[in-house]
Amino acid sequence: MPLITAPVITPEQPVEVPPPIEVPEIGYASITYIDPTGRRWPMTDLSADWYTLAEGVSGLGAATYTITSDPHPRGGARLRHAQPQPRTIVWPVLVKGSDHLKFTANWRALGRAFTSTLRVGPGGRRPPGTLEVARPDGTVRRIAVYYADGWDGRGQTATGITWDSAVLTLWCEDPYWVDAQAVTVHRETGTQSDYLVPYPTVSSSQVLGATTLENPGDVEVWPGWVITGPASKITFTREDTGASFTLDMAKTGRGPLLTGQTVTISTDPPRVRSGTGENLVSGLNWPEAELWSLPPGQTPVTFQLDGSGPGSAVDLTFYPRYETA
Repeated sequence: MPLITAPVITPEQPVEVPPPIEVPEIGYASITYIDPTGRRWPMTDLSADWYTLAEGVSGLGAATYTITSDPHPRGGARLRHAQPQPRTIVWPVLVKGSDHLKFTANWRALGRAFTSTLRVGPGGRRPPGTLEVARPDGTVRRIAVYYADGWDGRGQTATGITWDSAVLTLWCEDPYWVDAQAVTVHRETGTQSDYLVPYPTVSSSQVLGATTLENPGDVEVWPGWVITGPASKITFTREDTGASFTLDMAKTGRGPLLTGQTVTISTDPPRVRSGTGENLVSGLNWPEAELWSLPPGQTPVTFQLDGSGPGSAVDLTFYPRYETA
């Protein structure tokens, strides 16, 4: 019989979190900047050599939208489309040192940690930094940031010797905050039964079944899928809209998934890869395929695996997205 596990919040490994401070727009929180190399820079530890100046922080609230509307013949207008815009965060930082050389080293290092987001990395892409906001209740939200400007000293008397401050502007491609913990759903085929033993039985070799997925975030998410064989054809349907997509392994030229073999489907950007890295996107039922998203709240969906058997499984993963930190 098919088996389904409840949605699971996947915890990350514990990391050191700086003390919380009161931050405009969001209240008490612990802030950390993570540079493109993965180094963590605590931003709310007032005993450290650098920390956020809470006064002047902005851009942590709800996203900004551009509204497209149509005039209404009876007056006013009607909303046609709302387009979320890139986010800009203003981030004042104080940097200090026990002497001039220590201050200079700290100033250069932290400046490099932010500006390195504009350097071209492997694959020709500019890797972003991450601004992380941790609440006292243990929840953590993150947003990808790029340095825009502002790493300049105050230029006043006595600054630039053992201390100085900068007011950074950080630019965010995606204006939404992302949960640091993934939501995962696992569904698999259980032990199959002989049709005639001990009495006529319907096998689950075709359909893993229907379930309801819940997105606890504020905005839609684009999930990723991992399918484990055996399976010959895979169909995922969002029942509330009828949107669906099918991956036919026969059309990929490599045949059905065997026991233990996997294929990964990304919905944003559209991508299909085998467990060995082969591009299998040709197996999707274009142009009908619609790699659907999950809106906030509950969504009824159906997972169907033709040619499934013991070990066949579907794993869905997404990170909830939020309007605010």
